[in-house]
Amino acid sequence: MEERKRKYKALWERKLPGIQDFCILHGDWLMSKNSGPPRKKAKTDDGGGNSGTRTAALHEDLKAKFKVDLPDDFYQLWDFCKTLDAENPAGAFDDALGLELVGPYDLLADKVVTEGAQDADFLLHWRYFYDPPEFLTVIKGDEETQHHIGYFRDEPNKKPVFVASNLAQKNHTISPQGDNLFAAVKLHLNKVLKQTKDKKKKEELTKLSAKLEQQAKEGGYSLEERPASFKERRKKMVTPTFHGAGIVVPLDSNEVGYRELPETDGDLKKMLKKVVEAKDDDERMTRFGDLQEIVTLVQFANDECDYGMGYELGIDLFCYGSHFFHKAIRNLLPLAYQLLGRDDFGTVIEAHLDDRRTTDLARLRLK
Repeated sequence: MEERKRKYKALWERKLPGIQDFCILHGDWLMSKNSGPPRKKAKTDDGGGNSGTRTAALHEDLKAKFKVDLPDDFYQLWDFCKTLDAENPAGAFDDALGLELVGPYDLLADKVVTEGAQDADFLLHWRYFYDPPEFLTVIKGDEETQHHIGYFRDEPNKKPVFVASNLAQKNHTISPQGDNLFAAVKLHLNKVLKQTKDKKKKEELTKLSAKLEQQAKEGGYSLEERPASFKERRKKMVTPTFHGAGIVVPLDSNEVGYRELPETDGDLKKMLKKVVEAKDDDERMTRFGDLQEIVTLVQFANDECDYGMGYELGIDLFCYGSHFFHKAIRNLLPLAYQLLGRDDFGTVIEAHLDDRRTTDLARLRLK
């Protein structure tokens, strides 16, 4: 370890472009307060909405690995957690709220081995069973319900449209939790506070709540569950889909871009249930006939630029959760994402279908 410290110090002192950011990203865990290169001082907010943790090298590294841009509140929450627990920021909420920062945060914490990892390992790291490509988990809750929180976005190259939560052991429903992580944590804290009877713990939670509120205020973040931005997005939704978060696709002046499925959600679920509950493969193939008719209609819709139809059907099949529909999803979603210019989501769904799990969700190896 001493040899590695000397190497990082030597790199730091050369002051080449990007080298100091590299040292901060890859060498900070080696350095004590009294040795090694000087660290960039963490701060919860600089008054302009920028995080002290966020550096150009770090930001680009995470973006390359997870295929999405992580917003400022991601880094600012990390800085806030450092003020609560400097030794273990990822677990700063664990005792009080049962929450742990995971996913991309594992790289900030330098908890995982990235050398030799495959692209899919990053895309699937803490990706729960019902997480569609639009959802990126960054906080995990209890194991019993598999409660988790993450960013939901409509396009991989744009900012998240809201923060959401899901209980993967219960269902595929995606619930809005504000438009930033401070709001999501605060909403969860409010629930825990209501359920808490112990006076001392209630006092601790009240103090944490006040700190969260102050930090959100300084960062200019709303703590509303459904802020104005969320309501504006709902107006753009073409359909809610099975998971409830809905999909947004571009429509031209003639409403070209989306056409409705010929079945209601209820009827489609009945159709899928019949396929899953077939007594054997022969009966299952026969019951697939109705679904195949819809897939054929999707092909016509794609020819006429109504890409949202196949997108909706693919998401609904994914939400239903049965492996019997994985082949159909592969035929629908990657193409829909390609036609919509959201190719990185297609990469995510392909990787997820290759290895869709309910357990062992930390794909990157711990150090």
